[in-house]
Amino acid sequence: MPRSLLQPANLRVAALLGCLAGMAPDLDVFISSPTDSLLFLEYHRQFTHALVFVPVGAAIVAAVAFPFVRRRLSFGVAWLVCLVGYGSHGLLDACTSYGTQLFWPFSNHRVAWNNVAVVDPFFTLPLLVLLGIGVVRRSRRFTVAGLVWGLAYLGAGVVQNQRAEATGREMAAMRGHEPQRLGAKPGFANLLVWKVVYEHDGRYYIDAVRTGFRSTVCPGSSVPVLDIAEHLPWVDPASQQAQDIERFRWFSSDYLTPDPVHPNRVIDARYSLVPNRIDPLWGIELAPDAPANRHVLFVADRAADAEEFAALGALFSGEGCHGVESAAFAQGR
Repeated sequence: MPRSLLQPANLRVAALLGCLAGMAPDLDVFISSPTDSLLFLEYHRQFTHALVFVPVGAAIVAAVAFPFVRRRLSFGVAWLVCLVGYGSHGLLDACTSYGTQLFWPFSNHRVAWNNVAVVDPFFTLPLLVLLGIGVVRRSRRFTVAGLVWGLAYLGAGVVQNQRAEATGREMAAMRGHEPQRLGAKPGFANLLVWKVVYEHDGRYYIDAVRTGFRSTVCPGSSVPVLDIAEHLPWVDPASQQAQDIERFRWFSSDYLTPDPVHPNRVIDARYSLVPNRIDPLWGIELAPDAPANRHVLFVADRAADAEEFAALGALFSGEGCHGVESAAFAQGR
């Protein structure tokens, strides 16, 4: 480490530069189209988050910031600081359930390790506070404590994910189901209540698993796997809407189901505020009378009311959650 970087004033500048570089990959949110509302889904967490782009992204941030930091940092040091900040972004995003294209352009696979929620203040706030105090007070102790907290929390998420998946498989077996695939995702802002979705015999089964000292299941319901010929028979296979369904299928890892409320809407079954409900955060709206070249409309509903927060609180407390055997039959076979 360059000696100049250890000077307090230089260290604070480097810390700020690293934070800015760490946020820079999300500038891809500005890639959008007024006529194609799915375009941003394809580019968010794509090339700007890819591992091969990290040195390039770090160089761009360092070049933009260098005129403002040149009195404190050499360009080489600025680039190294940006490299660490920029490189951490994609890896942290891959810990969430949204999906990050770490291996672009060699693969468009959306990496999602599912060990922390996209929004989790229990992870973010202590980390920021400890790192901030460490920089301001020039205390390595607080900085190390922040890093230990972050790694410990992510590690706990891995363990909780495995517990939720194991409980989900036990529940499916008790129902007499053999899941074609099964996944567990952390609920909103916590590592206690997880959303478990599995596919069996043309349906998605959606439940919540509470991974406390003892794992319990909070039964949900099931929805059909999207069958375009059955659920949207009027869609022309050669139309842009048909192509957009496939684009949305890729984004949702093929967890598509028809919206039970809106007949011309297809939703992503993986996400909801209340983990054991079919209450999608987003989907696509199709129009039976749309021209062949018209795109679908991406729709998002992230608003929550008091009833939903009450239902979420009930899951946290364990209300309505049971052991695997009783919960399996509570939803029925």
